[in-house]
Amino acid sequence: MKILSCQNLTKTYGTIPALQDVNVSIESGRIVGLLGPNGSGKTTLIKLANGLLTPSHGQLLVCDTPPGKETHAMVSYLPERTSLPTWMSTTQILDFYEDFYTDFRRDTAEEMLKHLQIPSNQRLKQMSKGTQEKVQLIMVMSRLAKLYLLDEPIGGVDPATRDYILSTIIGNYNPEASVIISTHLIADVEKILDDVIFINQGHIVLQTTVDAIREEKGMSVDTYFREVFKC
Repeated sequence: MKILSCQNLTKTYGTIPALQDVNVSIESGRIVGLLGPNGSGKTTLIKLANGLLTPSHGQLLVCDTPPGKETHAMVSYLPERTSLPTWMSTTQILDFYEDFYTDFRRDTAEEMLKHLQIPSNQRLKQMSKGTQEKVQLIMVMSRLAKLYLLDEPIGGVDPATRDYILSTIIGNYNPEASVIISTHLIADVEKILDDVIFINQGHIVLQTTVDAIREEKGMSVDTYFREVFKC
């Protein structure tokens, strides 16, 4: 089943193109790395898939449906910056997600919060930036969604916690769903990826499997990315 499909998808801001004629198809059950330099169009694509932006031209579908009210129930979105109200306590955030999303698995979220020793009465504003990001990721991954859109999920997390965060992504997403991870920390995430999409200046440079890169190029995704983009 196609979870996400783009046909000649174009997005411009005024006269400045952010995405140009993007054609992408993502099947269910895949964890996909959306990889590219700063300003390449990664966040724009994620926001289009979440319905926060509308295409200038072309089409984007989530489970064969244009982004809107129906797809909001299918998509679980982690923005690059923490978007939860900082006055809320952990328990209040759990209550909010439980009230707002019918697919929210509260027991799963509570188990992960307990594992990370995050107190239920602590307010978000009392937490470090890294802990705030962990809380938001836990909420996002505790939904039984069809598509998970994660924009820099481990950007502000210390290296010691990254493995737990990545195992959380693997262990808690709906196996009939797909996950798109936008990140600069390729070496850290490539071990959990099935596929990669390289994007640059609004154009898709490559869409392939991680296994194909290793077998055909004889190198890791991180090394091949550096070769393609000369970084």
